[in-house]
Amino acid sequence: MSTGPLPPVAPDVLADAVEQLSARLRKKLDAAVAGCADRAAAAADGSVQVPFGEDAAVTLRPGPSGAVTHADQAVCTCLLAPRCLHRAAVLGAAPLADGEGDAYGTHDSGTDGRGGAAAGAPPTGRAPGAPAGPPPAHAGPGLPDAAPPDDPRRAAGTSGTEPVAPAALTAAQVRAAEALWAAAAEALATGVAAGGAVVQAELLRAAHTARLAGLPRAEAAALRVVRGLRAARERSEGQRLSDLAEAFRELLADSAALSSGSADAGGAGSARRAYAQGGSLRVYGLCREPVLSATGYGGVTTHLVGADGAAYTVSDVRPGGLARAKGAGSAPVALGGAVLDHAGLARGGLRIVGATVSADGRLGAGRGVGATPLRGVDWSEEPVAALFARPVREAMAAGPADGGPGTAAGLLGCDVEVIGAAGDGVVVRVAGEGPLVRLRAAHPHPELPYAANLGRIARCPGLALRVLGRPDLDRAATLRPLAVGPVPGAAATLRLPDAWKGRADLGYDRLQGEHFPRDAAGAAASEPVTAGPDPLADAPLWRVRRLLEAGVAGGRRAVAEAGRGTDAAALVARLSRAGLGGAAHLARALTEEAGRRPRDAFGRLTDASADGYAKAWLASAVHLAAAERSLVASSWS
Repeated sequence: MSTGPLPPVAPDVLADAVEQLSARLRKKLDAAVAGCADRAAAAADGSVQVPFGEDAAVTLRPGPSGAVTHADQAVCTCLLAPRCLHRAAVLGAAPLADGEGDAYGTHDSGTDGRGGAAAGAPPTGRAPGAPAGPPPAHAGPGLPDAAPPDDPRRAAGTSGTEPVAPAALTAAQVRAAEALWAAAAEALATGVAAGGAVVQAELLRAAHTARLAGLPRAEAAALRVVRGLRAARERSEGQRLSDLAEAFRELLADSAALSSGSADAGGAGSARRAYAQGGSLRVYGLCREPVLSATGYGGVTTHLVGADGAAYTVSDVRPGGLARAKGAGSAPVALGGAVLDHAGLARGGLRIVGATVSADGRLGAGRGVGATPLRGVDWSEEPVAALFARPVREAMAAGPADGGPGTAAGLLGCDVEVIGAAGDGVVVRVAGEGPLVRLRAAHPHPELPYAANLGRIARCPGLALRVLGRPDLDRAATLRPLAVGPVPGAAATLRLPDAWKGRADLGYDRLQGEHFPRDAAGAAASEPVTAGPDPLADAPLWRVRRLLEAGVAGGRRAVAEAGRGTDAAALVARLSRAGLGGAAHLARALTEEAGRRPRDAFGRLTDASADGYAKAWLASAVHLAAAERSLVASSWS
């Protein structure tokens, strides 16, 4: 469904409009939503009007932000207004507005703790097109907590101050988390098929309550679920059921941990990124990465490494989409008056005085920050060389996201030899008798040069490459390369221009024939290339994934149907034979809980709560994610 000229609507405005409808009108809401965007017409004064026959019309008058953020900005001319179906339908047809700060899917709030403005940030916690990464640390009711140790910079920066223990959640926060869990559980039990505007409004109401209680991360997770439900019901291009299942898992896990009291206030997230004092720093450029979000934001993130091997980033992400993502790669760096642009910083360095650093290594641009350019270092020089010296097996076993030696901001470096093309990727072998690894584009957009560059590399079997990229934690032995360079001492390797300083940013630079060895350019593999065994695809865990996704699509009833007859027994048997006893037990418990609908002598449900079903689904989903991560890690050995 296209939203046409309809402006974004704040979630709480939509939730209030649906809540005011009578039960009879709520049943008609989904049908009324259809077609609203097609009838919408923009006026010269910036308002948008949607007619309903001859007697009624709804007018939306967005505020200065371009979004409808107050109830009085949506007006209907019918007699039932504002408690009318017309007004709720138009608000339901409009796109959801983003909230404030990183947790709400917008750019960096820019707070550095002293009133200074920080550099922009990607709209999400990871670059668009990058893998989702591990599941949340909060495993949910009855499940172990797998949270990694807190980053010491989270509380104290590098100043040596002792970390402060996070405060406990307030009673209001716990109640908000309980309401969010209940709304999410009902939405999961309903599924996409019946998850219309009323179900979405209940989630939005709970999300708004979570925001008021100071739970921005939980609110952001709820908004992702609502957007996923909308996209799935509209069959939007590019929408994947697996993405919605992941969104449900994150929302349920977060709300379960918060409502159970097993999390503290640190697990609630922050609407604004906090910056701590970092003192004086020397940082050196690694590469730059275009950032392009589905919500219309675009920009660049430049990855840096400190003299001590610590990872840092400088980001500039704002509204503008693809055009801004492409142009920001050569935009000036807004950091302490530095005269470098992002292209120069990616191949150079900075000496920063009075640095402010967030917990995830993002550098702020406060008023007291000063920066002067430094000579960049080659990938074969320290501290960058350490990224490529660590064996990939060891780096993946430790977890690239941990930021230990040999990793930077979740990036992995290695020397490889090109084997050839395999589908839309490139198969390479890690130097030193390492594993076969698949290189896949870091972002699929055709106007970004990732795919074209990988296509040229694939036509050069035997080429030696130094690769810096982000491991795809959802695929076996897969690396999303951000930059490549020549391997020192190798005969058949890249020949890059001096201005590129020994590296090519695959999201911005375009490799040409002159950059490859003469005898390798245009070559082709003589035989079809295979990517090697895939333990993730060979394991029967895909059956569990299909069961969980069936629950997301069809709700509790679909899982109950899958649990009847021989299908459930076959699922459990296959998992057990493969040594996946835990997955088999949780799948059986899920199907049994889905079909448990106790009734009294008159046929009435005695327990209509979706709480038990949601817990069973979450337990199976968390176990599946952990098992898949383990198999992915093993594929690198």
